[in-house]
Parts: sequence; structure tokens; C-alpha cells
Amino acid sequence: MRPGKAKDIGLLIIRAAIGSTMLAFHGIPKISGGLETMEKIGQSMKHIGISFLPIFWGGIATGIEVIGALLFIIGLWTRPVSILLASTMLIATIFHLGEGHGWAKSSHTIELLFVFIAFALMGAGKYSVDKK
Repeated sequence: MRPGKAKDIGLLIIRAAIGSTMLAFHGIPKISGGLETMEKIGQSMKHIGISFLPIFWGGIATGIEVIGALLFIIGLWTRPVSILLASTMLIATIFHLGEGHGWAKSSHTIELLFVFIAFALMGAGKYSVDKK
């Protein structure tokens, strides 16, 4: 297998795995939890000085984690979607650290933050809707 093809297959595998877990373990549980969960998620914004409309902010985060994850998986608008997903992971990291959960509890969101930053820089690769 030529190196370029292997890289593009690798990017596809990462997008499918990370996007699927983002959808299954972050987005869908927020939708399933309803407005109460969205309000709780939106209250994370207090750590950056935003304490109004927590349901709105929680809804935005939920939408990004559901719709953004789906777009990330198929590789559509990968760079802007990755910036939005990285933003949600940045707020999640700030929340965990602000609540005193420590670096170990924050490590998952930090890792995802950097994965999404990398995709914002690299793009989706050859095997994506962006390249069609």
C-alpha cells in the first residue's frame, strides 16, 4: 500500500472511531437526558464567565456533538466542524478543571480537543465527502 493511501485510510478510521464515540457517548446521552441535561451542560459556561441561558448553551453543545459528529464521520465540512467540536472539548476541559476534577478526569476531553484541532488543520483526507 502506498504511503498516501495508508494515511487517508488512517484518517478515515480515526474519523469513524472518534466521530462514532462522540455521537454515542457524548451527543446521544445529552439528547436522551432532555432539557434538564442540556441545562446542566450549559451551566459549564459559568467557568468562562457566561451564566445566562444555560439551556441554550447546552442545546448548542448537544447539537454540535450530534450533528458535528455525524458530519465528522462522513468528512463533510470537516475543518469548521472540527473547530466547533474542539470548542466543546475546550469548554468541557475547563469545566472539569474548574470543578476540581483534576488532570486525569480531564484527559479525555484534552485528547479529543487536540484530535479535533489536528483535523481542523489537516482536513478529512481523500476518503471523505469534502474530497468528492
